Amino acid sequence: MEGNRNLSGSRTAHLLSKIREVTKSLLNDVSHGRSPSIAIDTFRNYCRNPNGSCSCKADFPKGKEIVTLLRESHVHRLDVLLRVLLIVQRLLQENRHGSKRDIYYMHPSVFRDQSVVDRAINELCILLGCSRHNLNVAQPVPVRVEEVEDILSVAEYILVVEKESVFQRLANDQFCRANRCIVITGRGYPDIPTRRFLRLLIETLHLPAYCLVDCDPYGFDILSTYRFGSMQMAYDAKFMRNPEMSWLGAFPSDFEKYSLPTECLLPLTAEDKRKTEAILLRCYLQREAPDWRFELELMLHRGVKFEIEAFSVHSLSYLSREYIPSKIHGLPNR
Repeated sequence: MEGNRNLSGSRTAHLLSKIREVTKSLLNDVSHGRSPSIAIDTFRNYCRNPNGSCSCKADFPKGKEIVTLLRESHVHRLDVLLRVLLIVQRLLQENRHGSKRDIYYMHPSVFRDQSVVDRAINELCILLGCSRHNLNVAQPVPVRVEEVEDILSVAEYILVVEKESVFQRLANDQFCRANRCIVITGRGYPDIPTRRFLRLLIETLHLPAYCLVDCDPYGFDILSTYRFGSMQMAYDAKFMRNPEMSWLGAFPSDFEKYSLPTECLLPLTAEDKRKTEAILLRCYLQREAPDWRFELELMLHRGVKFEIEAFSVHSLSYLSREYIPSKIHGLPNR
């Protein structure tokens, strides 16, 4: 633990030094009569080339964006960026933590919307070459994953479930004890600590990881966030994506395979269809997960979706005693 504290102190000193470099550069622009500007690398972890014949990688920047007062649309953005930079500097200097929401309420009349604060934090991470937790900007319940040590387990695999209701169902059925596994939920779209902790478990325990989500475009997007990372934080994807993550279900084809009645099906909304079509354009599907693409196309073709809980139509514990075990044992190399 002492070593972690020393490393954290060194990282903080480095970040404070980089913040001083940024401010000095801006002051130098002003002193020489130039409009202050900041160059920010741009990242992406996928493009809209459905053929997958591209070279998208989040590990390297795709270009630079110049944020400058010369552009009227950048004036507010630069103001927000510098205000958030000063707040982060204070957090680091005082060794304190704050949430994104805390930061928003420090200047609500200037920020006007949480999304502009979120964008500024992401841009600072790119500018300073770090992850969000290094800035002492935490989630509502902070988790310092880097301080977790001595992880031991007799589990044979990790199961990630989309929803807390499914997590509770498995807990009530004592699924972990019966199947020797670790179950995690991000309660919808996973936050950063959840994704970082999952990656830590996978890398430390060398266990396979499977993901169970609703059979709808939002469930698929959550699955993709775990495996490929999010576009919003593409600059940090190499630290949070889990490229070995397998999709356990629910598949559109599971409807017939597990004899679900038609009453369990819900029609795809217009928004569902638009989202599915947009996901199908992501280049990594064709390149890295063509079988996922097939299932997604099947869902769009049928125009229906269903929830994980639909399997309860057979029995309350069907999910834990029949569906998940059959899917796990049906996987290759098991």
